[in-house]
Amino acid sequence: MIIREKMRQVLKETGSNKITRDAYNTSWIARLGELDRPLSNQALNWLAENQLPDGSWGAAQPLYYHDRIISTLAAMAALTLQGRRQQDRRQIERGQRALEMLSKGATRGLMADPAGATIAFEYLMPNLLGEVESHGILSHQDDSVLGRLTRQRTAKLSRLPKRTISRFFTMAFCAEMVGSHELLLLDVDNLQEANGSVAYSTAATAFFIINVRPDPAALAFLNKYAVNGGVPYCAPIDTFEYAWVLWNVALTGSLDDETLKLCKETAEKLKPFWRSAPEGQVAAGVPAVGGLSLPDGDTTAMSYHVLKHFECDISIDGLLYYEEKEHFRCFGLEANPSLSTNVHVLGALREAGFDAEHPSVQKVVQFLRQAQTSHSFWFDKWHASPYYTTCHAVIASAGYIDELVTSALEWILNTQNEDGSWGYYDNTPSAEETAYCLQALAVWKRQGQGDVEIPTDTLKRGADWLKAHMDDPYPWLWIGKSMYCPELVVESAILSALILVEHL
Repeated sequence: MIIREKMRQVLKETGSNKITRDAYNTSWIARLGELDRPLSNQALNWLAENQLPDGSWGAAQPLYYHDRIISTLAAMAALTLQGRRQQDRRQIERGQRALEMLSKGATRGLMADPAGATIAFEYLMPNLLGEVESHGILSHQDDSVLGRLTRQRTAKLSRLPKRTISRFFTMAFCAEMVGSHELLLLDVDNLQEANGSVAYSTAATAFFIINVRPDPAALAFLNKYAVNGGVPYCAPIDTFEYAWVLWNVALTGSLDDETLKLCKETAEKLKPFWRSAPEGQVAAGVPAVGGLSLPDGDTTAMSYHVLKHFECDISIDGLLYYEEKEHFRCFGLEANPSLSTNVHVLGALREAGFDAEHPSVQKVVQFLRQAQTSHSFWFDKWHASPYYTTCHAVIASAGYIDELVTSALEWILNTQNEDGSWGYYDNTPSAEETAYCLQALAVWKRQGQGDVEIPTDTLKRGADWLKAHMDDPYPWLWIGKSMYCPELVVESAILSALILVEHL
């Protein structure tokens, strides 16, 4: 009963933007200086309080190289430009030592991150590296690393229509990558959203204020979402929270009247953002932020799934808009398709009543088969843990396309720790990853028709561990420009897993 009450509380809070603050984006707030001295000073204080023991910045767990190096570079640049205190100088010295250590293993470290680069890493790093080198923060780096990133950046920019960045293209989200010397790449008159932000990105908005104009609405946006000077990579994450939390709740099966009422109320908050067809330059589907001009295939797939599940009348055209020749896209102009987006599309097509042999379904199945790592599991660019994408694939396939996930199920079973938990990085367990595994195994036990048996003891040990650790701090496993954690989404997954196992 306590677990169900907690789930109802999560539903009541959904849409409130519970997301971690991070060093990369906060560093851009610290750069505001005299444009907003109180906020800039608060951001500098936040950076001071959140330097890691080794002198770097970024997620404490896991140690994800892309996140750690871009967060540290950004924090060092901000402290050098705006820091005035003795404390700032001490932190700069510690940060320099950390940066030197990080830079020595740059090529190896970047290749070691299994889910790949953080968002826009190849766009952001060339200017950031050049900046810290010009300030003497870091010695000149290996030209092969910087050169490769610069070439990738140039190639991607060449694909941009009219060679300018507006709010209708994903590059607006990382507008800070143009630096102060390439402002002509920005379509300034068509860059801001209605609330003054640039793509609801705190870093991109701060860059706009510093380098284009100190727009009052943009400053108000930053102040609204800053907590003690720290900001998230994106705010608010309302539609994202609505869709993912509802998806986790829907997995649990039959709902009591109070929970069902809350779910339907949440679905009604999400429904107005659904677009069945493009409107002007705005694509079909649902954006991860309600007011964002750029919907995406992932949020659209999850939104369709839950809106259909909770009996909202919508057209599937908004989802099919993202269909390509060999897969479903997440965004236009994307260099590499998202596997989790295609997993979520598979679940949405199933919810829509598409037969397993339907060409659109088989397209996704073939795409996922070809991308499966060692024929066992999947990584994705939006989440650092393979348990996220793999377990969602099991859930989408159980009782529908069982053969797609047989080896994935065996991998999940074989990687459980003796204490019942799961965790990918250094075998360090996390409540989030354990929840995903329990969700997948419980759904398979309930719906799967294949020959993989799920031992009851596996589920019991996992649930016992999860109950004991459900309130532990969550590691930052989600991939933005740096690592982050959407806390309500993770909490809803944990509660969903416990309810699923309890009712088997």
